Amino acid sequence: MLTKRDKAIIKDLNRFRVMDRDSIAELHFSNVKNPKDSTNHVLLRLLRDGEIQRSKSFIPFVYFGPNVNIKQNSAKIGHFLAILETYKEIRRQGKLTTFLVEPKYGGKGTVEPDIFCTFRDTHFFIEVQRTLYSEKQMNEKIHRYVDFFHSGVMIKPFPHILILSEQRYVIEIDLPFKVFQAQSFTEFIRSLKPKEEQDYSVPLKVQSNNGVFKLTLK
Repeated sequence: MLTKRDKAIIKDLNRFRVMDRDSIAELHFSNVKNPKDSTNHVLLRLLRDGEIQRSKSFIPFVYFGPNVNIKQNSAKIGHFLAILETYKEIRRQGKLTTFLVEPKYGGKGTVEPDIFCTFRDTHFFIEVQRTLYSEKQMNEKIHRYVDFFHSGVMIKPFPHILILSEQRYVIEIDLPFKVFQAQSFTEFIRSLKPKEEQDYSVPLKVQSNNGVFKLTLK
């Protein structure tokens, strides 16, 4: 019989598509004496019972939920692990109430964010950009967000767009929403936080292409 923790692990495996052992230990075994040993024991049991899948194409091994249909050596695995790493980063930074992996908002040509999340009562679409895009490709992606904004489908206020990438992109169009860029979510938070101000409940001043605006992360 599956335990409550077994079910939570399987739920996360289905949500994130793929997880590494250390991430499972961090999210589900942080309260035990030997998190990694306990994680190994539980994962081996679930694997033996056919409740989860495993790929040996990565070191350490990575695991999949029973409902995930993905090749065990898929190039997408690195992308999903980067999304998982972003999730862990955001959790460490504060209150995270919603986190959706690759939510769908329509058919082909509609925005396809890697993440929709609500962090400190502020909505974000996050692009975890591991591959290098051209400026044209990135502007085409942002144009889809503009079209989605005008469609009225999304809740208001419209989420901020956050691009996580080693590459800095020039956004050449006027936008009805804010676009941020950083190498990681942690770096993004640091860029918002004035050195002399430690309280996130206070509006934070951020420099944008259009001047200075305020963003409050509660």
